[in-house]
Amino acid sequence: MTVLESESAMSSATKNIYDEHIKPLPRDQQVQLLDLLRNELENGDEDGRPHSILELHGLGKEIWQGVDGDEYVKKLRDEWEERVR
Repeated sequence: MTVLESESAMSSATKNIYDEHIKPLPRDQQVQLLDLLRNELENGDEDGRPHSILELHGLGKEIWQGVDGDEYVKKLRDEWEERVR
């Protein structure tokens, strides 16, 4: 994407914020702002809240309803043994 394409895709409000508040900043402050934004995007969701692995607890449990775990594992092992032979 070229600079012109990215500017046309940028909302006018975002462009106004950039032109009025960010562009006039000294380069070192622009870099600090970029670091803040990068950190926020890497470590949080859209609300800025980091996720926890514990949020996945119970997800998809309906898929396994009525499935005996021991039988399922036995079936997988049998399939693996068939492939090895």
